[in-house]
Amino acid sequence: MAMTNQSSEGSALNYQQMFKVELNEGPLSKLVVVILMSMLFTCINSIMFHTLLSKPVFRELPRYILFAHMLCNDSVQLVVSMLLYLLSLNVQLIPKATCAGILLVGVTTFCNAALNLALMSLERYIAICFPLRHSEMVTQKTAAISIVFIWLLSLISISIDFIYGLIMSPVSFREPMFCTRQRFFLSPWQNDVFQGFNIFFFVTVTAILLFTYINVVVAARSASADKESAKKAHKTILLHLVQLVLCVNTFIFGTIERALAMASSSSLFFMDVRYVNFLFVLILPRCLSPLIYGLRDDAVRPLFLYYVRCGTQKVKPSTV
Repeated sequence: MAMTNQSSEGSALNYQQMFKVELNEGPLSKLVVVILMSMLFTCINSIMFHTLLSKPVFRELPRYILFAHMLCNDSVQLVVSMLLYLLSLNVQLIPKATCAGILLVGVTTFCNAALNLALMSLERYIAICFPLRHSEMVTQKTAAISIVFIWLLSLISISIDFIYGLIMSPVSFREPMFCTRQRFFLSPWQNDVFQGFNIFFFVTVTAILLFTYINVVVAARSASADKESAKKAHKTILLHLVQLVLCVNTFIFGTIERALAMASSSSLFFMDVRYVNFLFVLILPRCLSPLIYGLRDDAVRPLFLYYVRCGTQKVKPSTV
């Protein structure tokens, strides 16, 4: 236990040293880019979410319910990621209990993002391959149950670390700390559990997306299928795969970051890699969501543009 704690402290000190050098030597342009991107796309997600709430059809169809959940989840993830990034750049020590709350939201919403992609792909798969049973199999109730299920599933990994920490050292939750997930690893088995959940999410979501993609492609070539709808679903699920690659890369890059923090002699090189990871792996996928799913939807797009323009159009667009 002592060796594990020492290793954790050493990693944290390495991280802190990296961040201090970056703040003293580097410009603030990277920070400005991160903040502006996060704020911009949080606003876009908010407008898109308001669009979905503005019409009963969007509030009733499971497809749009899952999309609305994705927008909320990604917006929260953007805000939390930006907060953690700012804390890391300032080497800000915060109470361990506060850090636990931030990480609880951040880790859970990150896992939700990949699982929600899988749910949306399954919904499109059922709509194309089982059109007659779609209204029976995919309802508001099943969509709500699915959302609750992925939240519970995403909470398991981080909850294990918090519960174990409370049992082993409850007093430590009052102490200030450098807020990273690794600081909650008190025993080697916790890292094994963490990696195990990452592999489980990666394999499960990838398998679902590949399964739905292949079946939708087959359906698109079938004479009995609605080829126009199948073609759109095929493109959407293909975009799911692209976005999934961006999302799950965090699992790999997180390991690379920790290795670089321990082994790299150049703090600037480490911070450049970390910045690219944060911008293109954490931020970019959240920014793509409204573009991929909202602006491509013929019913959502005109209404979204109407609200973006603050209702300056003479006639409010109607939806089916």
